[in-house]
Formats: sequence, structure tokens, C-alpha cells
Amino acid sequence: MTAMTTAERRGYAQICGAGGAMMVVACDQRGGMRQLLADTDEGRAAITDAMLGTVKTGIARHLAAHAGCVLLDPACALPGIVDRGDLPRDTGLLIGIDASGWDASAEGWRISRMVPGATARRVRDLGGTGGKVMVWLRPDTPAANAANMATLRAVIDDFAAENLLLVVEFLTYALPGETREDYAARLPALVGGGSRLCLEAGAKVLKIPYPGTAQACAAVTAMAGGVPWAVLSAGVDHATFLGQVEVAMANGASGVIAGRSLWKDCIALDPGVTQARLEAVAVPRLRELQAVIARHVRG
Repeated sequence: MTAMTTAERRGYAQICGAGGAMMVVACDQRGGMRQLLADTDEGRAAITDAMLGTVKTGIARHLAAHAGCVLLDPACALPGIVDRGDLPRDTGLLIGIDASGWDASAEGWRISRMVPGATARRVRDLGGTGGKVMVWLRPDTPAANAANMATLRAVIDDFAAENLLLVVEFLTYALPGETREDYAARLPALVGGGSRLCLEAGAKVLKIPYPGTAQACAAVTAMAGGVPWAVLSAGVDHATFLGQVEVAMANGASGVIAGRSLWKDCIALDPGVTQARLEAVAVPRLRELQAVIARHVRG
């Protein structure tokens, strides 16, 4: 286990709710958010970063204010959401430095991309409580991870030099020719293996896909050795995510970093529509999520 510094521990406390568990509303999506907002490629291409920034600001104002923290990207809502005072004073701010999408190798491996210039210093300059980095991993195929692990280690070193909290996220993916059934069967091992790679690289806080079973969750907790981990929603429906969080929290998870399961059917380019849907649908979902977490918070 790589222990947090005093400054990192303070940052971690600021991304947690009052009970001490992570409760972060994620809205750093760009491509995925455009897909939710428009039905055609032409419509998505017409959505500017500024338009996305308005949607993200609405989520932060009407939803993340009820949580411990909001996760944003440096391309859309920032720095405006801070400079205008739209982010509540008591809401932590994680800033994701990974770029939308990925590059592909000749073998079909996903190569992670970072937002140009999004360093730890830039995260601090934008008012961030800490940063978040995401890399793609296939732990059962070591050669597929070489570039992404080099990127991850460089980012971890950069944030350590700045003494700034960093949340490390990884996602896994199906390889070319791999069937859906084969991939699903491998998923618990892939999540465990990806967690191990991130921990060995020096991660101090993890954001990971749901490991798949109670046993797999407990295995991640044992492997982490005290490093807190949050489960991400990966766009599943709210009821499914509630069940996943129940199992994850019962087996050692330290909270959630959730986005689309909360707001994917609530956002629109019209701020008034977004506000009404968030308040009527997403806020109650958030309360249900917080109630599940509260049942498992360790004093």
C-alpha cells in the first residue's frame, strides 16, 4: 500500500461525504454526453464544448451540490464554473485529465489519451481538490498495457511531486474477436488484475468497475491493503447500480464515483429541462445511493 501524504489525505476527506465515504458525481464525460444529447452524428458535432459546459454546470449546481464532490474535465465547464461561483463552496472538485476516446494500436489495443497540458499544476490552478486519470487495461495481455502503464506512472509521479490527490481509474475492454460471453466470464479477473497493476504503480485511491461478485469485491479490498476504492456506474441503470453498490460496500468499497446512472436520462441542451429532471429524478436517485452507502460506512 502506498500511504497518502497529509495534503493528499486532506484532499481525500474533501471528496467524501459527511460519513467519510466517497460520494462523487461524475460529469467529465464528453463523447458519451454528446451521444445522450443528440441522436445523429451531425447533431453531436454541433454541440460545442461551451454547450457541454452549460450542461455540466447544471448537473453540478442541481445534483453535485448534494454530494461530497463533482468530477469535471478541464475542457468544458472549467474554469468558468469556479470563476462564476457556480460550484458550491462545500463541494469538492476532482478534475479528470484523460481525454475522451482512445487511440488504437495495430493489434486493436486501446491506447489512453490525456488532455494536452492537463498536469497536476494545471489541476491546482483550476481550483481542483485533486485529479483523476483513467487508463485502459487488459491485465491478461501484458503487451497491451505497456504504453498505458507508462502514462499512468508518469501521471502518478507528476501528482506526487505536486503533493496533490490523484484518483486512479481504469477501464477494461473486449479484445478483437473476443465474444461477449467470454469477456463477461473474464471480467472479475480483469478487474482484479487491473486493480493490482494500478496499486503496483503507486495508486493511492482507486476508481474501478464493479468487480462482479461479492467475492471479487472482497478480493480487491484485501489486495488494496487499505487503499480506498470507489465503484463506478459504467452507465448501468439506477436499480442495477444500487445493487452493485450494496455488494461493493458490504465487501470493503469506500464509496462511489457515479455519473450516467444518476443523470443520463435527465440532461438536455435546455437548462430549464435539465434542472427540472435533475430535481425530480436524479436527486432522489442520489439520496437512495447515499442511503445504501450510509448502511455500510465504518465508524
